[in-house]
Amino acid sequence: MPTRPGSLLLPDPLVGPAFGSYAASDVRWLLTDLSAVALEAPQRDRERAIQSGRAHYSESLPVEFRPDQDYVVLFRELTTAWAPGVAEAVGILGDRILAHRTSQPVLVSLARAGTPLGILARRWFRIRHGLDVPHLTMSIIRDKGLDPVALRWLAANHRLDDIVFVDGWTGKGAITRQLATSVREANARPGATGSLDPQLAVVADPGRCTALHGTTDDILIPSACLNATVSGLVSRTVHNASLGPGQFHGAKFYRELTHHDQSTFFLDAVTTQLAHVVVGRRAEQLGPAPDWRGWEAVTRIAERRGMTDLNLIKPGIGETTRVLLRRSPHEVLLRSIDDPRVRHLRRLADTLGVHVTVDEHLPYAAVGLIAQVRG
Repeated sequence: MPTRPGSLLLPDPLVGPAFGSYAASDVRWLLTDLSAVALEAPQRDRERAIQSGRAHYSESLPVEFRPDQDYVVLFRELTTAWAPGVAEAVGILGDRILAHRTSQPVLVSLARAGTPLGILARRWFRIRHGLDVPHLTMSIIRDKGLDPVALRWLAANHRLDDIVFVDGWTGKGAITRQLATSVREANARPGATGSLDPQLAVVADPGRCTALHGTTDDILIPSACLNATVSGLVSRTVHNASLGPGQFHGAKFYRELTHHDQSTFFLDAVTTQLAHVVVGRRAEQLGPAPDWRGWEAVTRIAERRGMTDLNLIKPGIGETTRVLLRRSPHEVLLRSIDDPRVRHLRRLADTLGVHVTVDEHLPYAAVGLIAQVRG
């Protein structure tokens, strides 16, 4: 694509294999490579700094999870079992995106969880519609918003009206709200040409935060079961003092984990199923209007347990998995202990010694509670 005037002052996107294990044709990363920077902190120290307000969660990284062989076997079993359901949700989401736009979309996934789902959406458009849809991935950080340098890059290289922000799933809707705020601020800036759409497109929306989704069920998206090793070997995004004002938000490429990488396995398992998805008329209408029932459920959980910080409550299978993999977990709530979607959660909780409680009234399959750390 020709570079538009003004974009020469901006950084270039990163691509694999120089950064990440995804092919350059799958995604371009609007990120700064911080692989050489020491960013990991011991989990308890990191949690204490975040909860005390001394540091923002985006300033450091947790120590990257290295799955053992038994957990990898479980991940592969879950991927094989749930790939058809994920493919169906990707197909419905993709056709909803097309049905409610007047131009070909530019997919911009929210790194990191949105990146593999953005790749799958791009493959859906190519396989089922013959469309070569651009796909980039960028950082959004709670309390800080969308990366402003990445937004400037997008404005210099694409029509803002064509951009669709894509993520994997919703929890209680914090990122959905953050996106809407960031987009509103970006659209209000003097000289803005075109207008970004604040509506987030997600494969699964159990929090009922957006009408642009593939399903409202709390489905198991197996890419939630791992961290970098199912996300192109790329870390969660970082924004700290090591980055200058003209740089994208940062991330690390864990080349040393190459032999653990399951990224291609997950993508290929779902891609194989895309050819069998029958969307029919389901994509002609958007899903139900957002009612934010997930946010209300989290508020009720907080009231019952005397919790004042909603950020310590992470609803949904994907968010609960994140709690177990990279936070200090206190407890896991399951709607049913026998639900096959939560096998990996039970395994992780057992390994970490985290108590599991069954609550049949949960609107989610699972909710993760982060331990409150004093001091």
